[in-house]
Amino acid sequence: MGTNAAAGTAAGTGPGTRRSDEGGSAARTLYAWCVAPEVMVPGGVLLDEIRDELRRPATDDRASLGDLVLEATGWANEARARFTKLVDRADEKGDRQIVVRRAVLGCAPLSLASGAWLQWLSAPGNADDPLVLRILALYASDVGVGHPGASRGSAYLELLRHLRLAENAVPLTRLAGDRRIADKAYLLPAVLMVMSRRPDDFRGELVGADLCLRTVGLLPPLAMVREALPTAAVWNVIDPSWAREEEPSPAEESRSVAELVGSEGAEAKTAVRLGFSWALGVLRDHMDALYGELEESLDPAYEMVELMRLRAREGSVYHHQFELEGRSLAAWLQDCRTDPRPLLAVLARSKLVKPGRSGASSLVRGLVSERGPMFRVFSPEDLAVIRRWIDSLPSTPPERTGPAPGRVSGDDRLATAASLLRTGPRLDGREPADNREAYHLLMTRTDTPVLRSWALNYVAGWLARSGHGMDDRTMPLPRTWDRNGLRPWLQAQHDRHGAEFEGNAEVPLPSREEVIDDTVQTAPLTLIDGSWLQGFTDYELASSEIGHSLFETYWDELGNGEAKLNHPLIYREVLKEMEIELPPTASLEFARWPGFRDASFELPVYWLSIGRFPQTFLPEVLGLNLAMELSGVGGTYRRARLALKKYGFNTRFVDIHNTIDNVATGHSAWAADAVDTLLAGRPETTGPGARAEVWERVRVGYRSLNPPNGFGARRAARRARLSGKRR
Repeated sequence: MGTNAAAGTAAGTGPGTRRSDEGGSAARTLYAWCVAPEVMVPGGVLLDEIRDELRRPATDDRASLGDLVLEATGWANEARARFTKLVDRADEKGDRQIVVRRAVLGCAPLSLASGAWLQWLSAPGNADDPLVLRILALYASDVGVGHPGASRGSAYLELLRHLRLAENAVPLTRLAGDRRIADKAYLLPAVLMVMSRRPDDFRGELVGADLCLRTVGLLPPLAMVREALPTAAVWNVIDPSWAREEEPSPAEESRSVAELVGSEGAEAKTAVRLGFSWALGVLRDHMDALYGELEESLDPAYEMVELMRLRAREGSVYHHQFELEGRSLAAWLQDCRTDPRPLLAVLARSKLVKPGRSGASSLVRGLVSERGPMFRVFSPEDLAVIRRWIDSLPSTPPERTGPAPGRVSGDDRLATAASLLRTGPRLDGREPADNREAYHLLMTRTDTPVLRSWALNYVAGWLARSGHGMDDRTMPLPRTWDRNGLRPWLQAQHDRHGAEFEGNAEVPLPSREEVIDDTVQTAPLTLIDGSWLQGFTDYELASSEIGHSLFETYWDELGNGEAKLNHPLIYREVLKEMEIELPPTASLEFARWPGFRDASFELPVYWLSIGRFPQTFLPEVLGLNLAMELSGVGGTYRRARLALKKYGFNTRFVDIHNTIDNVATGHSAWAADAVDTLLAGRPETTGPGARAEVWERVRVGYRSLNPPNGFGARRAARRARLSGKRR
């Protein structure tokens, strides 16, 4: 395409131009909603539309998983070669930076969330499933477990920062508003994010899509960027098929997981293949569109068209007095929202532009100077686009254009799903009849609006009860947070626990019957170990400054991907030694098991409920986590070990907690550090969000592990729950 045609008639009609300057596509809407950590995706029509989308690509139902892997591998290799040739062409024209920047932006919605589709596949009810533990291990590698800012998405964010493209990238929900990125780039990650919030409905499809993306590895445009900028990013981390140090190959692990899920039956096998085929089909469409965009961007007029479209809405409010060829500039800009080409042709013929000589053109000189009427309207990057376009213009003015075509709208796939999320779900369904039923319903990640509301009110009531009558006598945490942090206090508490244990050395141990009864009644709590932290499996939280240690704690509680280290499974072994065979934790039979007392479900339901709101109740969760991790270290675990050992029961469960919860390098230390990180970033003012208010919430959370049980505390809880229902 020549520059004359681009300036006058046909620029900006390729795949990359399907962008709207207002509203955006359904895929953008879904993406913005479903990357939020506490989002609830309703069932019904929305899920039906997602299933229709999964069936959209033409697939061969007879294709085996191995055939699909070969197809994806072959396509990826061909696409990489194609994109690499494109950057070579850009080098010849001196336009490498333009192609590279557009490629990196075009891959951002998927790459910034690389692996996030696995974020909710583990839940309290399946946390002892060996297959789920393998999936969690894959996900832990994706988020860089144990380190802040170590996720695959974080590595991609650094690439964006290197190219100065990261202004809209954090948090992820903001990325949906970046109009430099085509609508099509959001479709694949948006659907993956929706499915990730409904893991019980789409486990097979998620596993299949995961295998597809790890088989493809580094996206073809990024392979091109890696060749152009080999030191600009940690490419091995960005590539989802590459393992970190001393880890198994993610691609091989994903293949193994997909085969295991597929072996569960014909329906599961079909779901895995469908997820793979759909992901590959949408990825190919996206890469083809992005290739077309990059190819067109080699024409200077293409980027100018895009720039004018992006700026037209704001600019059309002004410039009513300035005329070009008998029309106000405001009117021309209004038309630009649909098609910028006529205005470009007018500008090219005007006195504002000297074709081929941007340095002499007032459009990028006087008008945008500090005394000009368009000062700071265009960024330095924008001005580079304008200069490049002017320099490409021929000395002969382009011909006048005909009427502008109609608006090219964004892709309307998933429009119903996006509409449902905008309006919000109806509060249908019913509340749990009692805590036992609530326990069962809260075993999965999937919410109904009523269950979510019920859980929120339950937490509010529990916290009101926890804060009732709180003073220095009832609260070991200091009244104010010290700038030196909680480590000194933590060590003092550990010393106190040890001294109390030594001082009670002569206290008789409980009887065998009492030990068994305590172990049984604690089972509803212990078999969901770590559930108060389940919200920190969310992708952005799992690698954040505060959340990374909370995710690592959750990861430890579930055995770091190994069944032999999984705390719920270890606890069940102790129960078997006591001749107690409990139903599966997620089953209704477990919740209704007659050997449990009703009171044994009160605290577990609180854990399960507050774990769903990692942002809403962040200070309280941090306080609860600190209390939980410190509760047994140095004293209680040691005494429990003596009791278990006395009656011949295995002590491994308490032994492992007494070590990993330690106050030097273990969970207790991490819990204190997380609180310190939160408080250190709060202002020393008064009111909501200030350090004193947040610290008080941490203290309430700490006390919530063992709240008061008197009449006043229970009344405060009831009032808080009723207040929530009236909202």
